[in-house]
Order: sequence, then C-alpha cells, then structure tokens
Amino acid sequence: MRKRTKQTRMPLGVVGLIVVFLVSFGILLRGATAQEKKVPSKDEKLKVGFVYVGPRDDYGYNYAHDQGRLCMEKKLGWVETLHAENIPESADVERVMEQMIRQGAKLIFPTSYGYLDPAINVAKRHNDVIFMHAGGFKTAPNLGTYWAYIYNAMYLSGIAAGKLTKTNKLGFVAAHPIPQVLGNINALTLGARSVNPKVETHVVFTGGWYNPGKEAEAANSLVDLGVDVLTQHQDSPIAVVQTAEKRGVYAVGYHSKDLQKFAPKGWLTGASWNWCNLYADLAKEVKDGKWKGGHRRGGLETGYFELAPFGAAVPNDVRDMVMKKRKEILDGKYVVFQGPVKDNKGTLRVKAGEKPTFERIEQMDWFVEGVVGTVPK
Repeated sequence: MRKRTKQTRMPLGVVGLIVVFLVSFGILLRGATAQEKKVPSKDEKLKVGFVYVGPRDDYGYNYAHDQGRLCMEKKLGWVETLHAENIPESADVERVMEQMIRQGAKLIFPTSYGYLDPAINVAKRHNDVIFMHAGGFKTAPNLGTYWAYIYNAMYLSGIAAGKLTKTNKLGFVAAHPIPQVLGNINALTLGARSVNPKVETHVVFTGGWYNPGKEAEAANSLVDLGVDVLTQHQDSPIAVVQTAEKRGVYAVGYHSKDLQKFAPKGWLTGASWNWCNLYADLAKEVKDGKWKGGHRRGGLETGYFELAPFGAAVPNDVRDMVMKKRKEILDGKYVVFQGPVKDNKGTLRVKAGEKPTFERIEQMDWFVEGVVGTVPK
C-alpha cells in the first residue's frame, strides 16, 4: 500500500496570483524572444530584400542598385538577397514587401522615390524588419533613408559639357520634377556656366521613370533645338545616350559608368552610383544590432558615387580642369550650390557665402539661372 503523504491546500487567492505571475512572466519571455529575433544570430544568414521600379538590366537606376546588391552579396558571405523588378509605385509594392518578409527578409531596400509611403505602411506592421528607402524625406522607428550628393558629379560633368559645347545649348531629359532631379539639372547648369556663362540648359520632362521610346523622342526634340550635349535623369539612360551618339552630339551619363559603351565617340563623362559599400555597411549594422535609422547621406568622400571615366572626346586640359574642381570639392574648398545662387527668374535663392544643407537641397523646387522654362507643378 502506498503511503499517503499529507498535502496542504493552498488558498485560491494565492493560486490565482501565482497563475497571473506565471502567465505574465511567460508573456515577458515571449516578448523578449521576439525582440531577440529582430537581429539574426552570428551563424544565421541575414536576408535582404530589394525592390526595383524598373528592370535590373536598364544600365541605369535599377541596374546601379542591383550591382550594389550583387557586390554586397559577394562581399558578405552571410547575406542572402531577394529582389523584385518592374514593381510600380502603387499598392503592389506593399504586397511585394510583405512577400519578402514572409520569406524571411529582415532588411528591405525600397529603391524608388514613390515607394516611401507604402514602405512606411509596411514598416508599421512589421517592427522587427528594418527598411531603408532611397531618397526619402520621412522616417519611422524602423525606417531610414539613404542617398548621396551625386549632384557633385553632375556639376563636374557640367564643366566638361560647358567647355565642349559649340552651340551653348545643353539638353536634359528628366522623369519627374522632384528635388533630386531638379538638383541634378541645376548642378549640371551651374558647372557648365562656371566655365561658359553663355550656356543654357533645355529640359524635357517625360512624366515617367522608364519609357525608352518617349525618352528617345525627347532627346531628338532637344537636338532639333540645337542642343549638342545630352544628358538625363531617367531610370533607363540607354535611349538618351544612344540617341546622342546617332545624332552626332555629346553624351553625359547618369547612374552607371557602363553606359560609356553605348556612345564610344560622343561620351564625355557622367555621374555613376556605387552602392556596394553602403549596402554592406547597413547590412552589418542590422546584423550587429547597431542600426540607428534616420537619414544617411554622403558626398564624394564616401564612394557612394563617382565621376565616370572620361571619353576620348575630352581633351587633357578639360580633364585637368574637371579633376582640379573635384579635388576642391573633396577638400571642402568648394561646395556645390554655395551662394550666391539665383533662380532663372532672378530671385536670390542662396545668399553669398551660404552653404545650404542637404535637407534644403532636397526641397528644391526651382531652376537655377541658365535653365530655360519653368518647373512643372
């Protein structure tokens, strides 16, 4: 016979308190575990998602981001990437990011300007995922932005264009009148007019990021106006560069230095992204739990972009002039957009000696003196 042990009954109130404590403690433990899962362990691969508004092979904006993705993946053995291309700036991008999260993405790069609000919406629903938006002006606790002062390279390209133009007319094919686009138009013009005050820049807006046919049409219309140097801020620069070569005018590239092969005779130089190091740095920060958010920006010194190689059409004296100004920018002796700067209506926008902040430059909604026309509303 089993010996019965004496049991002491615990009061119900005490039992209730213990149950409440254990349940609460369990919730706390589960909450802590969820927080820990925000950052992958050292042995776990970090999944990183990239969303592109156009095709990866456009030799332009999306190509540059994808080259950065591939380079980061090669550089960091513990990174696994996901990517989606040709995703419109609509509710579709939310669906794509949600799918990436279901696949395990803990860091997502929505790379197009119009992805900002959708990315913020998704970020609110997934506080254990980090988002870095390209060129945005708003942040959230788990969403930051990144960009670079690539207008510096457009200013330098403008020097070459200003020295080599014979008609004193530059042509710019632009997608939308957003600050980043206007900044490049204005920087190119300021650079050109710094060596040739007679230069005018003529602009055609296409109303879309990727439409090669429309971009070629715009480029041809500019050449018909007498433009002899063409450049652009579109996701798909091939059309403009090829049109320049066919029409026998000079080309200034944007987004990628690899564009040079499409204009072997007329290529001058250009502005080329190099996102590899920034993407690698951000992945490390997320992996190590050191990501801080906010706005990430950088100039020539960061290597986030570069001046593209000169083409055969650029003589040595012009190359030297451009590189001298590049050194001044790197050394902090010259700042693009430092005052005085007037708009094309004669209004003083930047006072003499003033150096506008990146926040102010990224609110730009006007053309500098020398740009023909008005900014579309």
